[in-house]
Parts: sequence; C-alpha cells; structure tokens
Amino acid sequence: MGDVLRAVDEEITRLTKALIQQQREDGSWHFCFENGTVIDAYVIILFRVLGVENEALIRQLHDRILAEQQPEGCWKWFFDEAEGNLSASVEAYYALLYSGYSQAADEPMQRAKRYILSQGGLGMVTNLLTKAILAATGQRKWPKSISLIPLEFLLLPADFPMNFFDFSGYSRVHLTPMLIMADKRFSIKGAHAPDLSDLTSRPVDEDEQLPRGYQDMLDGIQAGLNRLIGTPHKIHKAATAKAEQFMLERTEADGTLYSYASSTILMIFALLALGYDQQHPLITRAIQGLTAMQCRSDGTTTIQNSPSTVWDTALLAYALQESGMAADHPTARRAASYLLSRQQHKTADWSLHNPDTPPGGWGFSETNTLHPDVDDTTAALRAIAGLSHTDPACLASWNRGLNWVISMQNNDGGWPAFEKNTNHEMLTWLAIDGAKSAAIDPSEADLTGRTLEYLGNFAGLDTRLEWIQRGTRWLLQHQEKDGSWYGRWGVCYIYGTWAALTGLAAVGLPASDAGIQKGTRWLLTIQNPDGGWGESCHSDRLQRYLPLGNSTPSQTAWALDALIAVHTQPTSAVNAGIRRLIALLHEDNWKSTYPTGAGLPGHFYTHYHSYRYIWPLLALSHYQRKYGDKHN
Repeated sequence: MGDVLRAVDEEITRLTKALIQQQREDGSWHFCFENGTVIDAYVIILFRVLGVENEALIRQLHDRILAEQQPEGCWKWFFDEAEGNLSASVEAYYALLYSGYSQAADEPMQRAKRYILSQGGLGMVTNLLTKAILAATGQRKWPKSISLIPLEFLLLPADFPMNFFDFSGYSRVHLTPMLIMADKRFSIKGAHAPDLSDLTSRPVDEDEQLPRGYQDMLDGIQAGLNRLIGTPHKIHKAATAKAEQFMLERTEADGTLYSYASSTILMIFALLALGYDQQHPLITRAIQGLTAMQCRSDGTTTIQNSPSTVWDTALLAYALQESGMAADHPTARRAASYLLSRQQHKTADWSLHNPDTPPGGWGFSETNTLHPDVDDTTAALRAIAGLSHTDPACLASWNRGLNWVISMQNNDGGWPAFEKNTNHEMLTWLAIDGAKSAAIDPSEADLTGRTLEYLGNFAGLDTRLEWIQRGTRWLLQHQEKDGSWYGRWGVCYIYGTWAALTGLAAVGLPASDAGIQKGTRWLLTIQNPDGGWGESCHSDRLQRYLPLGNSTPSQTAWALDALIAVHTQPTSAVNAGIRRLIALLHEDNWKSTYPTGAGLPGHFYTHYHSYRYIWPLLALSHYQRKYGDKHN
C-alpha cells in the first residue's frame, strides 16, 4: 500500500507542475481538440473552391492528411477500425487532390482509390456531412434525405406538434445551411476541381433508401405547412429569409456559426447559394474564424471543430484543486477569473424550451456566447466552487450557474446536453446516419450522472430533494442489464458507468445499493489483465460494450474514479489499476492518442490532448484523499 501511495504522490506532483507551467497568462489552458482528418479535408476543399490564399495552411493540412493514410489506402477514425472508414477516406482523397499537392497518379492516391472502390465507391458513403460537401461542390446530387424536407419547415411556430426547434441545436445549425443549398440545388466548383466520377460504378443517388418512418416525419411537417397562410411563392420567400436570418443571428463574433467549424463551412456555401459575393465581409470573417481554429501539435497542424478551451480550463482547474491546490492559489485564481469572463449572459435558443430562467451557463469554446451546455456549466462551477465561499463576484456567478443547471432538468428526471425536453422520437426517423444521436438531445446517463455528482459533492444536495430523487430514478431505470450505463459524449460504457456511479454516490446512495453494486461488478469484470481499462469506439455504433484489448489512460482513470467513489478501502483491483494508470502516463503510443471523446457514432470521435492530464490527475487525487490518511 505504501509504495502505491508514494507513486501516486510523485505522479500528482509531476502532473501539477506540468499543468502550472502550461497555463496561459489569461488563466486558460489550450490543448488540442483533435477530430481525425475530417475538418482538415473540408477546409482544404472550401479554400480551393473560394480561392483563399493561405498556401502554407493548405500545405500543412495536406501533409497531415496524407501522413494519416493507412497501408491499405484508407483513413480511420480510430486504431481498431480495421475495415477503415469510407466517408473519411473519400473526404481525405478528395481534399488531397483538390489541394494540388497530390495527383491522381500518385501511388498513395491509387491505393486510396482502390480502397474506396472496394467499399462500393461514393454511393456507399453514409455520413451526411460527406454527402453535403460532395453535393455542394458538384460531385453528386443533393441527397433525398435533405432535399425532401421543405425549407418552409422553418416557418412552423414553436407550439406546433412538430417544428424546427424540436431538433437539437447541433442539428439545426447544420440542417439550415444544407436545406438552403438543397432547396436551390446549389453547387460550386473551383478552377481545378477534381472529378470523382470514377469513384462509383453507378449514380450515387440511384435507389437511395429512406428509412421506415421517414415519410411519417414528412407527413407531420406537411400537416403543419398546410396551416400556413399565403401564396406558395410568398411562403417560400419568407422561409428563405427565415433560414438566412437563422444563420446570421447565430454567428459568433469570430464569424463562425455556433462556434462549430463544420456548420461554419456549410454556412459559407449556403451564403454563396443565397447570392452572397465570395468577398462578402460575412464570408471573409467566417474564413478568418475557421483559420483561427487551427492547432499545432507535434509538428503537425489540424483544424479543430470546436476548440475545447473552456472545457479544458474548467476541468483542469477543478482537478488541480482536487489534488490539493488551494482555491486562492494564483493558478486557480487566474483560471477562475478566465471562467467568470466566459459565463454566458444571453438568452438564446436554450430558453425556448426553458423560458423564464436567467442565463448563467458556460459553453465549450472560448468564442461560444450563445450555446451553453450542462456539462461545461457543472465543470466551470466545480472549478470556482472554492472561491465562491470568499469572493462575492464568484458567489453570484455560482448562484446563476447553479440555478441554470437545476432549471435544465428534463421532465423525465434526467439532464440533456444543450436543450431541455428535445426528445421528439419522430425526428430520429430522419434519413441521417446516426440521427438518434444528432437529431435530438435527450437525457443521457453521462450528463445526468455528472450533474448529480456536482449537485451532491459541490452543492450539498441529496436524495431528500424530490427532483434529485427523480434524477437518481432516471439513472437507475436506464442502467443496462449487465450493470453498465451508456455514455453519449465519451467512449462509452466505461464513461457512462463512471458518471452514473460517481453521481449516485454523491447524492447519497449507499455502496450497498443494488444498482451501484451491479455497476461496480461490471467494471471489475471488464478490467484488463494489465490492471487497466480500455473500450473500443465501436461500442457506440454497436450499442454494446466492446473491449479494446488494451488500456487507455482516460478510460482507466474513469473506471478507477468510479471504484474509488464506492469503495471505503483500496482493493487489489484498484491498486492494480493505479499502477497501470501511472505506467500509461509514461508511455507514448497509439493507446495514448486513442480517441475517447464521442461525437457521432461511426462518424466523429475526438482525441482530447488534455485528457491524459485531467482524468488521471482526478483519479490519483481521489485515491490519495480517500485512502492516504488511513495508511500513513
């Protein structure tokens, strides 16, 4: 036991020193939010279409994409995606050719072409964003899944049984520009656009299959449209204006749409479809915003879809304080000051389903002022908790944030990510691969568990409150038969189970509770022989746990943190996990960079460069705090 504690102490000291040195002057931390090669590819295509003169960046992105190609010719989202990823490979191939730095006759491009054709070619691409980029740049027709949705849908009032604001905020800011372009059958090609027609043996829109229920969704939309008053021409004109205004009203000061690179790229194409000049200030500013999203790491450059500065800063400040740093330490104070400056004070889309609640949440990115979420808000509140006891400004900020989090509880008892009560089942019938994850924003185990953990450990609330009881009931009712919970924003069942167990323990459920016992047993059954934990990104697609066969730092830390939360004494399994976690932090291989952040099943995963610090530091600190004094 003593040797484990000594190793824990040493590792905490090493991690805290490294983090203090990496903090910026404004109190923030900047770590890369790495999303495969998808955004890099889109930016190359966009820049070439528009003739943007930033050759250095285009070359850097080209070189990074090319370096990520696998020997089989494909591109992957994650290490064990053995069959490769067709959508990612098409995007990469297209961008490399469009850049002009790779030619179709080059051996890597020949390998890529053979892989794409072996998977069925462009017609087998399932990712809607890939289809949209191909359609916007003249490589295919607009998919029926988008073109059949009338733009007039945006005109339906919020009190209609089905309306545009039933979609999640993420869906709305991506769907709107796509609907504009599909409505106008828009496409644009650059001067040296590649021709991808040899990547398919038949037209890509031939026999496009729409899912069961899709027509029911369209019928529901049409029922609402039949109640609109005016001539079809005037209604369509109003819908076009509404869609344009929708985008403009949600453009951040840096020019990006909702602070996402993906939706910003679609918005730029949509503005062109609406007749905007390529040199229009809105487009120029959006290009600048995209360019500013680049991150340089290990000699390569990538474009982040949404830089994670607020999220990372909040979690790192919290983790450092859990490791023993005082709340008034200069590092913690600078972080708190930064976070207070990023608290949101605007009444935005979230208020449509949650009216009469004052703003007070935090968003994910530094430039995000319109799109707060529950997870970032509780992370920021944990970080400023210590100072809120002595600093009046901090206390006022804390109270606004706490009130906002409580108000975001769904009617079913759980918590969503961004918007309350947006769980319209019919919208999951949208013909978009992964629509269940993208189209709606329901209660999730990770969000609910993390919120309960904050409310219990930092706000001092427990199951004596009826609404806390409802949250715990929701979690227990959504536990899988094997004892795990599904996590939406991390990979995946380990993430959800960690969030649920720490949340339930924080609000007062005893370790003897049947749900906690079942979840704990599940974590122990999936522990690797080396003492760590690791789960494949395939889990979210299969909707069941799939072992990675290796241990990763963040997943090992999540499992350990959950076990520490429910065990009064360190067990042999926990000690083995701690030893493996420390060893992992001194390794540098694919397990260190395996993506454990989830975005869209099968199509979007994130390697958070901050996660090798945040979650290990938390697990080690909680081990030290809970078990250290008993064994000194």
